[in-house]
Amino acid sequence: MRARRSGASAAILVPLLVLVLALALWRALTGGAAQPEQRSATGGAAEALAGLPVREAAPSAGYQRTRFGSSWVDVDDNGCRTRDDVLLRDLDDVRLAQDGCTVLSGTLQDPYSGEEIAFRRGEDTSAEVQIDHVVALAAAWRTGAQAFTEDERVRFANDPLELLAVDGSLNGAKGDDDASQWLPPEGECEYVARQVAVKSAWGLWVTPAEHGAMAGVLAGCPGQELPAS
Repeated sequence: MRARRSGASAAILVPLLVLVLALALWRALTGGAAQPEQRSATGGAAEALAGLPVREAAPSAGYQRTRFGSSWVDVDDNGCRTRDDVLLRDLDDVRLAQDGCTVLSGTLQDPYSGEEIAFRRGEDTSAEVQIDHVVALAAAWRTGAQAFTEDERVRFANDPLELLAVDGSLNGAKGDDDASQWLPPEGECEYVARQVAVKSAWGLWVTPAEHGAMAGVLAGCPGQELPAS
């Protein structure tokens, strides 16, 4: 009986071994070995979007910017205001003031226009680079932030994941719009993925129109992963 079982096992194992070797050779020749990684990356933002609740926007009644605290609070206790933290993170060739915090100048590779912007701190020049709340605060208010505590809203408004240094004029054009109302001229894949990441992290929902716009963008963005702060 042992002889018959060994023979049967060999009869099964040999074709399996041939199949495994053939599959390995096919993947090496066609790049098939990379496909599982590509599928995983592609699913990042789209899968996170699929997990967000979809419901109509809440009324805007009661929204005020001050509900999210004063601008650029030092929530991480590093001694620097959030605006300067983001400028230091997002700009190249940064020059700091003697306080070690205030960003005096730098170069921004603008994620919304693809243009290079020379930043120089000053009354007439600082606004050329602004810090965008990727999920606009009023839009966040309409999709769940009303239920935040005061402390949560302050932390939300100063969360590095929620903030990007961008072209000031484009930030002004965006205003309080969501993705169904405004998308940047460049980098819309990264923009929508970051919005999804923020909403996922903070338990916000998306409106039906917003969901449709986001899904439409991400459908054309293979490999779009969720960003980190």
